[in-house]
Amino acid sequence: MDPIQLFQLAARQAHWLSVRQDVVAGNVANANTPGYKSMDVEPFEAVLDNEGRRMAATHSTHFVEDGLRNAVVTVNDDETPLVKPSGNSVSLAEELIKTGEIRREFEMNVGLVRSFHQMMMMTVSK
Repeated sequence: MDPIQLFQLAARQAHWLSVRQDVVAGNVANANTPGYKSMDVEPFEAVLDNEGRRMAATHSTHFVEDGLRNAVVTVNDDETPLVKPSGNSVSLAEELIKTGEIRREFEMNVGLVRSFHQMMMMTVSK
């Protein structure tokens, strides 16, 4: 079993949260665009499950794809409560709820990293 790298995991989640915030902001920006389908990012657990299935860079000049940017998916019409006559499926209320979730998760992430860092500093200073 591999050791859990808390700082690396927290960094991955922070990156995932930033990608999700970008997608939600794009949904809000296109709230009045006819035919626009609401989008979201795969859950963080699914992203972690797919982590080992990417190509590795074997040289410093190789481009590495951002797996999180590829995790953006269109939300199914079954999940959206209202589709406007223009075909737009963005609900501003749902997007604001997602924004609140992102903020709470980011604050929790930062709090955990800060607490873990303080614990590490306390053990080093003894």
